[in-house]
Amino acid sequence: MAILEVRDLHKSFGKNHVLKGISFDLEKGQVMSVIGSSGSGKTTLLRCINFLETADSGKITVAGDVLFDSDSKTKISEKERRNKQLKIGLVFQQFNLFPQYNVLDNVTLVPRLRAKERDDYKTNRKAIVEQIESEAKALLEKLGLSEKLENYPCELSGGQKQRVSIARALALKPEVLFFDEPTSALDPELTGEVLKVIRDLAKEKMTMVIVTHEMSFARDVSDYVIFMNNGTVLEQGTPEDVINNPKNERTKAFLMKVNG
Repeated sequence: MAILEVRDLHKSFGKNHVLKGISFDLEKGQVMSVIGSSGSGKTTLLRCINFLETADSGKITVAGDVLFDSDSKTKISEKERRNKQLKIGLVFQQFNLFPQYNVLDNVTLVPRLRAKERDDYKTNRKAIVEQIESEAKALLEKLGLSEKLENYPCELSGGQKQRVSIARALALKPEVLFFDEPTSALDPELTGEVLKVIRDLAKEKMTMVIVTHEMSFARDVSDYVIFMNNGTVLEQGTPEDVINNPKNERTKAFLMKVNG
């Protein structure tokens, strides 16, 4: 059974039909890369799955839970939707860290807020907060940031900021982790450290969807690749099929341009 199922997803902005019936499945522990030219709908796809945008129609299921179904007559409460959304995490292009909080607080802020909804929060507050901080510190150590706990975003390099963003997403223990061009805002010399983190997560069988223009990285880390063009999935399959031996002429042209 697929951990992520997307069925016939459509999204328009005014007269601009951005997503035109996107469908795919992703198995637990797999990595899928989404490639394509700017404006092909890649980021809109991620934003719809993460509810930063609301799709016009279609269905999204994560770990057996229906997160969105335009045909359903059953209304999902806001609290239920928030709980379901915890199954997915998103790492942004521009880090989106809170400048007023240090690294540790950036990673623990949402888990702390979520913990307040627990029935035992008032009676076990200290233990709960200590557990959240302990897990956050372990994540930051794993990502090579154990000496940056008290630093603020303005004191970090781009690569360090992106690693904090990854730690923040992982702190919510998502079923699927999404990356939207995770290296696009980085200087070339900092790209490698972020890609290494993603490679390590792939080795640990973290289920991930990665929008990227790094073709060699997508080929090496992915189990599955989809090529989007003008709001549709034009070609999909293994990296060997899509990146090394594309069948569609549009895919071939895109890869030739990206690879110089």
